Amino acid sequence: MIRRSLALLLFAAALVAGCGTPGGDSSDNGKKADEAKKNSAKVDVAKAGDVTLTTWDQEVRGGQKKQITRLNEAFMSTYPNVKIKRVAKSFTNLNTTLKLAVSGPNAPDVVEANQGRQVMGQLVKGGLLKPLDAYADAYGWNDRWSKTLLDLNKFSSDGKQFGSGDLYGVSQQGEIVGVFYNRDMVKTVPKTFEEFESMLAAAKKKGQTPISFGNLDKFGGIHEFQTVQNQFANKDATRNFVFAKDNASFDTSENKEAATTLQDWAKKGYFTKDFNGTGYDPAWQQFTKGKGPFTIAGTWITSDALTALGDKLGFFLMPGKEAGAQPVSLGGESLPWGITAKSKNADVAAAYIDFITNAKAADVQVETDNLPATPATTEPSAPVQKEIFAAWKQLNDTDGLTPYMDYATPTFYDDFSGAVQKLLAGKTSPDAFTKSVQEDYAKFADTL
Repeated sequence: MIRRSLALLLFAAALVAGCGTPGGDSSDNGKKADEAKKNSAKVDVAKAGDVTLTTWDQEVRGGQKKQITRLNEAFMSTYPNVKIKRVAKSFTNLNTTLKLAVSGPNAPDVVEANQGRQVMGQLVKGGLLKPLDAYADAYGWNDRWSKTLLDLNKFSSDGKQFGSGDLYGVSQQGEIVGVFYNRDMVKTVPKTFEEFESMLAAAKKKGQTPISFGNLDKFGGIHEFQTVQNQFANKDATRNFVFAKDNASFDTSENKEAATTLQDWAKKGYFTKDFNGTGYDPAWQQFTKGKGPFTIAGTWITSDALTALGDKLGFFLMPGKEAGAQPVSLGGESLPWGITAKSKNADVAAAYIDFITNAKAADVQVETDNLPATPATTEPSAPVQKEIFAAWKQLNDTDGLTPYMDYATPTFYDDFSGAVQKLLAGKTSPDAFTKSVQEDYAKFADTL
């Protein structure tokens, strides 16, 4: 993690402590949200005069960078009166600097603000993002995305209710965390979780690294745990926990079983050596160099991994305990694009967001080896992309996606990822792990 400055920590603390906009209360947010909706309009960008849009994003990996570069160039070509000033950051860097930036006197116009209570929820609570409902009506966004994907970018104006309320962002790409594999090492996709574990044992016996995995950045451990958890826990229980519904608890027998399994994998040496000290990207990059058969990762690595492995690269959803069971997978959509409350160019910013998420933009996602969150007319050509698209359709048809655990509370990214690091290092037992996670969660849930 990049070290936060003292100013950022103080600002974040102020947001957590406050109930509405800085210096105000929750009713201020509601009034400002209503006013923002009234003042939102679909605009003819060509007649908007000279405009500079400042955007902050984390589209820095191969395929992500390619698509946003193409789309930005296309937007400026279509509207020569608009200049896009892009600030690109890593996911971690964006998360640790965004709050301070959007509250400052020179706030960017358009930002990618991660879903969940830690980032988007705190920005909404601070009155720092503009609600997009009027733009959604004007541009037809409510028909462009499924309700589930739209709900992931919604909050009540006071930031307390997640998954309902006003819309504060829309996303370009779908995301699945699944299993990438090397076709030279894996001849048959496993049909059950037990069969997958047998493959891990066989790879270890051959001297390979069964799962290339790096947890230095901490989010990798969240993905690793939830990929296992989804084969043990009920998906509705996981969703209720993330959205703080129905007195949900993490301290369950299913989660203990998942924690036990993941810790056993670590003890058996199924992961990259010194995984807690290895970066996320260096780990999966070792997979593409033939170090082992599998890496559990998000579809955002597809373009770079495909460049390295070509048609040797494959993808499947982690199989369930029983053959033929409906798949359940961690995922949803990429970071949403939102408009800051201080933007002086909000209507042009909305037109930009519409441009980078429309049907033509979805085709660009396909062409740059990404997974569009919305329908595209272009079909993927690479075998791995076809597998990913089929998995995305299956998960959406069967309602099989579960949200990221770190969305759950304003501090849960650090709370949960730190707990997983200790679990994998053998510094805590599965029983103590589930209890400690629940205790951290309850501190927040009890305030709602």
